[in-house]
Amino acid sequence: MLGWFQAMMPKEDRFFDLFENHARVLVAGAEAMQALLQGGDSVAKHCADVMRLEHEADMVAGQVMQAVRRSFITPFDRSDIKDLIASMDDSIDQMRQTAKAITLFEVKTFEPQMRELGDVTVQAARKTAEMVGLLHVMRKETGRLGTLTEDIRKLEEQSDELHDKGIKQLFLDHRSSDVMAFIVGSEIYGHLEKIVDRFEDVANKVNGILIENL
Repeated sequence: MLGWFQAMMPKEDRFFDLFENHARVLVAGAEAMQALLQGGDSVAKHCADVMRLEHEADMVAGQVMQAVRRSFITPFDRSDIKDLIASMDDSIDQMRQTAKAITLFEVKTFEPQMRELGDVTVQAARKTAEMVGLLHVMRKETGRLGTLTEDIRKLEEQSDELHDKGIKQLFLDHRSSDVMAFIVGSEIYGHLEKIVDRFEDVANKVNGILIENL
């Protein structure tokens, strides 16, 4: 009876699989955002892709929370597991907020810095996926995890610079002509910059888990 009961319990490795599944969805979401920011008639399709992927990510996050409740043994502290998957989910939630704003304002053309922010988002997502994929061997990969954390922090700094540069250009382009274009553009820049902020939050969570488990 005990053996059967234990077999029904989620295994420790299951958490790592779920983290990696969620990270793959994050990358797909970032790539959809990147494509969206190329503009044109496919914007609506890519917005729909982001929404669909956000729902998929929510499903994986729910599986993680269920596994936490059902497991006697977890790979690291339960609160850290919850915080990590929450921060990962926040990243794609912010992509959804960006896609919603673009849909609401019916934007189909994007500034150069917006497209660059899309590129930075994809880089941050891919580095996040690599970082999450190393969690199961984190004691052996402390150096690489440290490098990835620093890389993501640099990408976040780059996103801040692109945000500020973009806002400045919007102001110069529209200060005497189209105030609404400035307002809408500023809103989109704010959402895009926050996506990379959320990836930095994930990196910080992973770094904290690493420190606690060395």
